[in-house]
This record gives sequence, C-alpha cells and structure tokens, in this order.
Amino acid sequence: MNIFRLAGDMTHLFSVLVLLLKIYATKSCSGVSLKTQELYALVFLTRYLDLFTDFISVYNSVMKVVFISSSVAIVWCMRYHPLMRRTYDKDLDTFRHFILVGVSFILALLFHDRSTFREVFWAFSIYLEAVAILPQLVLLQRSGNVDNLTGQYVFFLGAYRAFYILNWIYRYFTEVHYSRWIPWIAGFIQTALYADFFYYYFISWKNNAKLQLPA
Repeated sequence: MNIFRLAGDMTHLFSVLVLLLKIYATKSCSGVSLKTQELYALVFLTRYLDLFTDFISVYNSVMKVVFISSSVAIVWCMRYHPLMRRTYDKDLDTFRHFILVGVSFILALLFHDRSTFREVFWAFSIYLEAVAILPQLVLLQRSGNVDNLTGQYVFFLGAYRAFYILNWIYRYFTEVHYSRWIPWIAGFIQTALYADFFYYYFISWKNNAKLQLPA
C-alpha cells in the first residue's frame, strides 16, 4: 500500500458515495447512464473472482465487497426501483455497450499475463474498465447540462484512475518484480477519455458556472 493507491481507492469510494447521494437524496437517476453502471458491475464481478479464495488483508476484502455491492445495488435501483426507474434517461442512454464487452473479451483472450481462467477475466476487467465511462460521457454530451452531483461523480471517477497511474509508476520504481503492462495501457486510455470532461469541468469551476458539455 502506498499513498497513491490509498488516494485512488478513497477517490473511487467517494465517487460511488456521491452517486448514491445523488440517487437517494434527489430520488432521481437522471443524467446517470445505466449502461455504464452495468459495465462497472461486470468489471468488479470479473476482477474480484478471488474474493473468497485469496485473502490479502481486511482492507482489500472490504473494498472488493463495497465496490461489488454498490455497483450491483445501483444497477438494481435504476432498473427495478418503482420511483427511480421512471427518472432514467433511457432515450439518451443508447450507447451500444455490448460492443465494449465483446471487444474487451477478445482483447483479454489475445493479451493477458498468464493463461489461466482468473487472469483472463482479470485482463478483461481492466480493458472493460478503461472504456466503461463512454456511455456516461455520451449521455452527458447529449443532455448538455450536467447537474452538480453527476459532474462531481464523473470528476472523482476520473481522478481515481489518475491516482492509480501514479500508483503503478511508483510500484514500477520501488518493486523489483512489478512489470504488468496491461493496467498501464488501459489506465492511460481511460484517463485520456476524461480529458474533454476535465477541461469543461475546470472551465465551469473557474467561472463558477453550471457545467455544460458541447453536443
């Protein structure tokens, strides 16, 4: 554990808390992409296949449970909650996310560290997480105006991955046998996808104005 990994985990956790606050405090999931949430649920379910077989630490296990349970709960709420599901922007959330799943799975079959069931699905989760935010960003661009809590959620989600890049750089220079290249490439791609959002987020913060994304 290092400061960058901890900052990344806490930022990720905070992004989830902000999203849950938006959904339950406003009784609305408007502006939130169900397809992105489904992708994240799939990411965590396939990445943490070792939850009940390999114990690393209490902290590690708790974080895995939190991210799996929160992502599944958000998907359930947006799909089945009698009040929340009526506020879902279905007409705007039309990104074909199954394509991302298929491409990520093919990449995992072709490029992975070790040819085991768990490692292939770990690679799949890394590739899929890199692009899971795309439906959310497309939905926000289509809607134009972004409410404060949704904007905060996307910002902290992007910041989490930026901290993880610093974590990987730190581990590369401090751990002798750390040389996993898959997270590096996927992490840089994921952070690059946020670049446009970060730019408009900074402009809105600087001008103390409501966040708006170009169509």
